[in-house]
Amino acid sequence: QLKFVESGGGLVRPGGSLRLSCSGDGFSVDSFSIGWFRQVPGKEREGVSCLSRGGEVTKYEDPVKGRFTMSRDNAKNTVYLQMNSLKAEDTASYYCGATSSGHCPVSLTKSMMYFGYWGQGTQVTVSS
Repeated sequence: QLKFVESGGGLVRPGGSLRLSCSGDGFSVDSFSIGWFRQVPGKEREGVSCLSRGGEVTKYEDPVKGRFTMSRDNAKNTVYLQMNSLKAEDTASYYCGATSSGHCPVSLTKSMMYFGYWGQGTQVTVSS
């Protein structure tokens, strides 16, 4: 089946950094626009960032602007989320999803139905 495999999560102190990886299994990541999402138990999943299929646009939701950076390495068939200056409120399970749309939606959270491929998630815990 077509899916993503996320990795790179772990336990980090506030102010620390992590880099999450999202690798395509059975398809090429450059064929899709890729989004990162996160979810805390008991709460709804929310959008984090999105990289358009053509790579010309990278979108970040307000809570992570200036701290997170998304990139794609086509040779490795992997999308990355570099997370710096991590805060306790960043603690969540992080998921990547793919949409065949050539553009990232204005609202990632409200457009999750368009992301048809998902990974199993990787846990990020920010705690002192």
